[in-house]
Amino acid sequence: MQSLYTASTGMIGMQTQINTTANNIANVNTIGFKKSRAEFADLMYKVMEYAGTSTSDATKSPTGIEVGLGSRPTAINKIFAEGSLKQTDNQLDIAVTGRGFFKLELPTGVETYSRNGAFKVDQNGTLVNSDGYKLLPEVVIPPDATSITIGTDGTVTVVQPGQAQAAQVGQITLVNFINPAGLHSMGDNLYVETDSSGQPLEGTPGLDGLGNLRQGFVELSNVELVVELTDLITGQRAYDSNSKVITTSDEMLQTTNNLKR
Repeated sequence: MQSLYTASTGMIGMQTQINTTANNIANVNTIGFKKSRAEFADLMYKVMEYAGTSTSDATKSPTGIEVGLGSRPTAINKIFAEGSLKQTDNQLDIAVTGRGFFKLELPTGVETYSRNGAFKVDQNGTLVNSDGYKLLPEVVIPPDATSITIGTDGTVTVVQPGQAQAAQVGQITLVNFINPAGLHSMGDNLYVETDSSGQPLEGTPGLDGLGNLRQGFVELSNVELVVELTDLITGQRAYDSNSKVITTSDEMLQTTNNLKR
């Protein structure tokens, strides 16, 4: 009975949706996190009669007979809509308003990209993320700096004792991609380039379609709990309905077996 296998594909698909929704909810307070959405497509059809088949010399079948064989996950799409900004008043917290990613360097030399702008300074005064990965281009804050200012265009200036004017110590750039959804998520709020994402396009914040920087703010997750909880309920109900289809199919098979008694 085909309905057994058809319903099982629905249950597997709903497991994928619920797993995706659970990950979104788990990261509702993760800075710079971008939610995901599971997408599905119907499977091939068993064609018992094609539409347009002749039913007589003068008539044709208007619809045909096609029986679907279930569904399958086609993609888990990362949604890069901008999250809300939260003011922190921390001089090293930076939020991106608009498109763009910060570029970071792993200890292995691999370049990664992130929307998490909660930066710190290491023992050398270099701007790094929470895991110690260096921001590129490198920005070094002098140890005697009394204040740090990061402009909307990424210009980093500091005030040092004995100086009347602020001195520029670095320039923060942003990187964009033609298809950000094609980036590979490697955890820790980091993404790496893939063939699907396209080449990284680096530029000055505020120019060439890139967003501006906001010092003293962080970008919150773009997860909306109401939407995720609704998806969780619909996913659970769909999973339950598919399981009832399997139960019904089993009962029908049992009835068929009992015909012999």
